[in-house]
Amino acid sequence: MILPAWLWIPATIAAAAAQTARNALQRGLVAELGGTGATLVRFLYGLPASLCLFVLASFAAAEPIAYAPAALLFWLPVGALAQILATFFLLEVMGRRNFAVAVAWSKTEILLIAIAGWLVLGDALGPLGWLAVLLATAGVLLLSGKGVRPRDLFGAEAAALAWRGLLTGAGFALAAVAYRASILAAGGPGSLPAAAWALLLAQALQSLLLVGWLALREPRVLASVLAAWRPSLLAGTMGALASAGWFTAFALAPAAAVRTLGLVEMLFAILVGRRLFRERPSGQELAGQALVALAILLIVRATTG
Repeated sequence: MILPAWLWIPATIAAAAAQTARNALQRGLVAELGGTGATLVRFLYGLPASLCLFVLASFAAAEPIAYAPAALLFWLPVGALAQILATFFLLEVMGRRNFAVAVAWSKTEILLIAIAGWLVLGDALGPLGWLAVLLATAGVLLLSGKGVRPRDLFGAEAAALAWRGLLTGAGFALAAVAYRASILAAGGPGSLPAAAWALLLAQALQSLLLVGWLALREPRVLASVLAAWRPSLLAGTMGALASAGWFTAFALAPAAAVRTLGLVEMLFAILVGRRLFRERPSGQELAGQALVALAILLIVRATTG
């Protein structure tokens, strides 16, 4: 059974919702376990859910998949390592003064995904899709760069932060494209078992890498991660569900389209902030919200029209 092409839209929206929940659960763990420990929680404690999802997907959609083709064996480690490094860079820049500059540069991720997907996989977005990507990039730059002036992004003082931000965006972009390439290699477009298999392998590899790193460098953090298994299991499960949504969408649509629609998560967060905390957006934020909303509408139109 091959999944219908339109399913990437609800899969992406579900992934964004689950990711919002995971972020909320993981936030409390960062203070207790540190950035690296909280990152490990995302992968290690997501493994049981990922395994269950793979078993269910294999029974629900019984088409055969290639478990170890050469392309998967190449792209999957690339994606897993790129995601870890991008996460490390993001956590590192957030600990620096004026980190908003680096975060703003990291938001070039969607544009970088579109370019990488076109070069590596030949994913064609069309004029409307490229317009959506450009609008989305401009929108998230406005939203994430609150208080950042244009000269702050290009001045000599910002150079050290700029390249870290760009590496963060490039890492997440490479991971998204590599995961899509892995899924296509294992089962082709629309294969649910291939998406679940790639997710399980990626999380297992990331868990091994981070456990090994912490065992050598920060054994106390590793011990704390293992001791905090109860709150970590829920956060990891929500992370696995979010990743399952992303991987399912990657099996059906170009990674740039998926990540552009995934910006609906930002709009959800903004609405929650207004409702619960009566936050008042600035003119810059309103412009960013409008661009993101327009980009979401355009990318859906570009991929379904």
